[in-house]
Amino acid sequence: MISLQSAQSALKDVYLDVLSTQLNFRTDPLLSKIKQSSTNVYGRNIIKMVPFGINGGFCASNEDDTLPTSAENQYLNFTSTLKNLFGTLEITDKAIRASSTNNGAFVNLLDAEMSSLLASSKFNLSRMLYGDGSAVLDKQIDAFDATNKTITVAHIAKYFVGMSIDIYKADTLVLSGVRVVDIDANASKIYVDKALTALSTSDTYSTYFSGAKGQEITGIDAIFDTTQDLYGLNRADYVSLVPYTHTQGADEKFDEMMIQKAIDQIELQSNGSVDMLFAGRDARLKMISSLLSYRKNLDFTNLQGGVTTLSFNGLPVYTYRFGDSDSILLVNSNDFTMHQLCDWEWLTNEDGSILKQKENYAIFTATLVKYADLICAKPNGQGMLKGIN
Repeated sequence: MISLQSAQSALKDVYLDVLSTQLNFRTDPLLSKIKQSSTNVYGRNIIKMVPFGINGGFCASNEDDTLPTSAENQYLNFTSTLKNLFGTLEITDKAIRASSTNNGAFVNLLDAEMSSLLASSKFNLSRMLYGDGSAVLDKQIDAFDATNKTITVAHIAKYFVGMSIDIYKADTLVLSGVRVVDIDANASKIYVDKALTALSTSDTYSTYFSGAKGQEITGIDAIFDTTQDLYGLNRADYVSLVPYTHTQGADEKFDEMMIQKAIDQIELQSNGSVDMLFAGRDARLKMISSLLSYRKNLDFTNLQGGVTTLSFNGLPVYTYRFGDSDSILLVNSNDFTMHQLCDWEWLTNEDGSILKQKENYAIFTATLVKYADLICAKPNGQGMLKGIN
């Protein structure tokens, strides 16, 4: 006999480990390589001492000379707050009762709910990983059609059918909880469920993931937004907080040398090694075209799970889905750590139960939770090529 209690047991004992593994290691190629740690977490904050440079106590000398003096390591104090990551699923009382005498139907019910929760969580975790923490989807929408309820956006890959967005004019919320009901990827348009009559063609608007403005993890884009402080420090005070960036010039040709020069410069300034490349859609095509211009065959590498991807001088090249299509991101994954209070857990009620009845509805909800933030120990060990054409 299936009951509410057995449903909770299945969520805790069967599905939690699967969800945790999928979210941590099967969401995104970069996220799967990032270290996870509960160290440096103090209450709601992360305080991490990061070495600045290296110890200078090494030299070669005569055997009767004075031994080298070790200088103290220098450290930067990185600070951040734990971000609250939630994933919620709903199961109706009718569905539980309908499957109470059929184990197979009950398993199918939970599998369907888990698949939906997992798909949404994976998408948004990946989007956050490459974001700046603000939850912005498009800093400026290109156009909107109030009659047909459509919005033309620059980063169509950041949207999915079913998601809710907020529309802002500067820092003023104009429309909240606008649900995306369809997407025309070719035209870079999203169709929404609310009238857009509150918008004016004379004003500029931005879109955010609904309810999350300023609340997401400190992703890759935060490293490259050099107009803002990073981890509580003023970038102007520390060259090591500034990543490598290069925009292709009007008279500059994009080729393999441009990428290699960027890698060399990043490794020179950070004393680290780039181990992953992420290319936007247009940049990836230009990269393939450039490599094919003097090679008969492209190099590919086999990844864990049997996936094959383009390789550049032994480095895997992934699709930069959430970045600008004309950019290439160069990353040293060893510089990143996901600092967390705990791994993924179910949010429990006062009596220890996982499923909770939604007030005034015959629906039970369960919430997956993680408190964490991403910190890059060497911002100058990351790079980006822009405007590839």
